[in-house]
Amino acid sequence: MGRMIGVFGGTFDPPHLGHLILAEHAVHELDLDAVLWVLTPRSPLKPDSDPAPVEIRARLVQAAIESNARFRFSTVDLERQPPYFAVGTLELLQESEAQAGLVYLIGSDALQELPRWHDPARLVALCAAIGVMERAGHAPDAAEIDREVPGLAAKLRPFRVPRIEISARDLRRRLSVGQSIRYLVPESVREVIEQEGLYRRGGVA
Repeated sequence: MGRMIGVFGGTFDPPHLGHLILAEHAVHELDLDAVLWVLTPRSPLKPDSDPAPVEIRARLVQAAIESNARFRFSTVDLERQPPYFAVGTLELLQESEAQAGLVYLIGSDALQELPRWHDPARLVALCAAIGVMERAGHAPDAAEIDREVPGLAAKLRPFRVPRIEISARDLRRRLSVGQSIRYLVPESVREVIEQEGLYRRGGVA
């Protein structure tokens, strides 16, 4: 197989340095030619969430990745109807990236839940590999998961990322009480958040 492309999906509400570090390490440790940042309007795993407007989140992601030539913004989930299951995303990407192998990027915590995702067997079949970012406290039993989703273990490609304690939820909380998020997100992202007055009841980003 020729080019290998990482698929990094999320609501990115907002994107932060932890996301960028994960994607950069995936490029080098998994020998990827590019990483597609797939912005999902709403997570099917969090149907009751109320994320920032998707148009603004698109601006945030584009601002976050603009300086890295190997990062590409994907609108595949923005151009289809919900629910935004990962398997549907991969089916569409396989059509548009027909000459490339798709490497789906997830954390080891998400891997534990993958057997309960929508049509996990089809998802595994669509991937050339599944890049698993190892998270502290989460060590999935690959053999057990493979019994639930045959063929999964053979496609797992673990990779390590420096432990960065940044979460989108905490960033939103900080902004809501007027605390700074400087140095937790790219400056370009912070500027858009400030311009739009996102996530906060007062204070500055």
